[in-house]
Amino acid sequence: MSKQVQPWPPVDTEPVAPHPDAPTAGSKLGVHFDECFGCGNEQEAGLHLQSTVGEGATVRSQFTVTEAHQGAPGLAHGGLLACAFDEALGSTVGNLLRRPAVTGRLETDFRRPVPVGSTLHIVAKLDGVAGRKIYVSADGHLDAEDGPVAVRARGLFVTVGLEHFTSHGDADALEKMRAAGRVKREDWDINP
Repeated sequence: MSKQVQPWPPVDTEPVAPHPDAPTAGSKLGVHFDECFGCGNEQEAGLHLQSTVGEGATVRSQFTVTEAHQGAPGLAHGGLLACAFDEALGSTVGNLLRRPAVTGRLETDFRRPVPVGSTLHIVAKLDGVAGRKIYVSADGHLDAEDGPVAVRARGLFVTVGLEHFTSHGDADALEKMRAAGRVKREDWDINP
């Protein structure tokens, strides 16, 4: 009996085009929050994920697995790899669509081990939009952009208002981001 593959996106969606003010192909994406474990600079053991806008509706990210990222001896922790994909997919949504959104669902498919010292090259793409729901997916290639696929992921992100972050998290976090010049309300298109 063959396994049925769930179609992706699992619902009818509208095609996705990057926002007119989205960074262009080749643009390096900065840190969205210095204290972010995924991309921030203030987390010593963080991923320090670095991202660049690719062609079409894609973002290319990479990080190098360190000893601090181990699960089994010498191998990346699976949850940490899921974190990297959450960051890469979220960066794709936020930077290309210019909308604040949160992860609603994240699926990961681990295809091969990711050893300490290796670099994972993640290519994420926008797959479709259905109302507030944004569907994205990514492949993680081992040690080269055309290396073997080690991890695949797909995610559902949900558009939220900026108030989501201040009412459910650190009330001062948005102010910290504003002070660093990273968030201005007028930079985002907010869906009601």
